[in-house]
Amino acid sequence: MNRLENCKKKILIVEDEPIIGRLCSRILTAEGFDVDSVDNGLSAKEVATSENYDLCVSDIKLPGINGIQLYESLKTNQPQLASHTIFMTGDSMNTDTQLFLQGLHTPWLMKPFNPEELISAVRQISGRVGSYSVRRIG
Repeated sequence: MNRLENCKKKILIVEDEPIIGRLCSRILTAEGFDVDSVDNGLSAKEVATSENYDLCVSDIKLPGINGIQLYESLKTNQPQLASHTIFMTGDSMNTDTQLFLQGLHTPWLMKPFNPEELISAVRQISGRVGSYSVRRIG
């Protein structure tokens, strides 16, 4: 997938740690994606209903609603986006987190991860998303 195809894909980053959120945004913007970022689950839920995102990269531990609750909302309201969501976590020891990640059919990232791992996961998911222009709302 080349950068021209990437720029047609819009990604929502959901990360409450500012440094990680900015880093993910910079990495994916440099790869040619159109990236928006929010710092909590409630904002992500709201913006996901008003914008057309091709992919979502979300932390699991978030203020407001956590990543698992966000995913459940997406499955109901934006099932296509739910199936194109990549989760990040530093909490692999939590049983609920382990069970959740094991049930996904998408890649997930263990923090800390390197830029190549993020790019690889996004490319894996974006290969399943059709190349089309996304109309920006608002």
